[in-house]
Amino acid sequence: MEKQKWVRLDNASNIFLAAKNDVDTKVFRLSAELEDTINPRHLQRALDRVYEQYALYHSVLRRGIFWYYLEESELKPVVRRETKPPCAPIYHFDRKELLFRVLYHKNRVHLEVFHALSDGTGALWFFEDLISEYVSFNYLKPNKTGKSSDQKRITNQSEDSFARYFRKSRQKNFTKAALSALEKVYLDREVSKEINTNKLEPHADDTTNELESNRGKNKKNQHIYRIKGTRTPDNRMRVIELELSLKKIIELAKQYNVSLTVYLIALYIVAIYRTKEEKKSKTTVTISVPVNLRQFFPSNSARNFFTTTHLAITFENERELDLIEICQVISRQLKAQTSREYLEKRVDRFISFELNPFIRVTVRPLKDLILKVINLSNNRNVTVAMSNLGKVSFPSEVTPYVQGIYFHTSAIRPQFCMVSHEDCLTLSFTTPFIETDIQKKFVELLTEQSIEVIVGTNRVTKEELERKKK
Repeated sequence: MEKQKWVRLDNASNIFLAAKNDVDTKVFRLSAELEDTINPRHLQRALDRVYEQYALYHSVLRRGIFWYYLEESELKPVVRRETKPPCAPIYHFDRKELLFRVLYHKNRVHLEVFHALSDGTGALWFFEDLISEYVSFNYLKPNKTGKSSDQKRITNQSEDSFARYFRKSRQKNFTKAALSALEKVYLDREVSKEINTNKLEPHADDTTNELESNRGKNKKNQHIYRIKGTRTPDNRMRVIELELSLKKIIELAKQYNVSLTVYLIALYIVAIYRTKEEKKSKTTVTISVPVNLRQFFPSNSARNFFTTTHLAITFENERELDLIEICQVISRQLKAQTSREYLEKRVDRFISFELNPFIRVTVRPLKDLILKVINLSNNRNVTVAMSNLGKVSFPSEVTPYVQGIYFHTSAIRPQFCMVSHEDCLTLSFTTPFIETDIQKKFVELLTEQSIEVIVGTNRVTKEELERKKK
């Protein structure tokens, strides 16, 4: 009998295992809305074909004394009708299960992925191929095969790009990867200390040096705003989807001389502050934003390959910042934290931290506990989060059948995700709370600037669910 193949988890994956819980399952969802009701037989055929090409998705997660690892399995995925709330738990330590699922509901196809397996970019490749194959089977003529998978990313999909670009030693055991996640959380906390919020002029031409020079400044006088609300009864997420014209919102962002991402982050911060009930003399709103490292270090790996930036704006009662000022601050901070030099220093620091002899021999349950405690501490310094998956593209023969693309993640705090297809930009807000004040204010801010918005939401309370049944 041939021995099953296994791979060590990448540097970013281990924190997801330690930090997941019933509220934040560390699962994210990609959805496609198609022309007609989904044909499950054709969807299964499409999944079978794509699954053959993506070896990484054959993995199950196993636990060792010192580490977790991915092991190749003989399991076959089966498409299922959606019956559970979005982003329901996927990984169960006592079961041998695949780390993704494919669901359908009416005219939508959903791909849900446990974040320890892949990040949004890696999952998007699988998803694009899945939808293309489904459209081919369901709509196109037999000689039309839809989109063929990119051979490079099929070949290199299981590569650990953190090891390729940053690990100075070729020793690649899992305990080092676990420690990388620990240091990653530590660095996220340090970055929030490094940012000199609301400073409109760059300190020097080298914005990386500006961040480094502010290291160690204490935050005793800063009040990091933490949003509170009423938890949903069964821990299901509130999901609110917005659809708007990509072209129009880009034109609006250009008026502020910033990118689309910066503009929407700034608008989100304004919505948060204006819906805050008690306004202290100084209130800092922080936002966590992942950065796809493939933009700076070429990689076709479908595994996690990202780091996180922390942006911050401090409001004072004497004078509320306007949207232009907030855009300038966020743009400067994001530029500083996404320079190649800064990213290299940041990732190199947590890679070198892996070599600590004590941590290397620490057993896995203790590592999990340490990571969980530090993650809880780190969460106290983050108000909200956002993620931008970018533009999704399909072959020309597939595009007419795709009506919309959606992307969202499980959430321990309010956050939003953005993705675009053709001229449709979709923003998906997720929150563990029933209240929707922030999201309503965000829509108001958009409509005030003549942006038309289509809004949809799920039902989470007992009253809402009962109305659905009637």
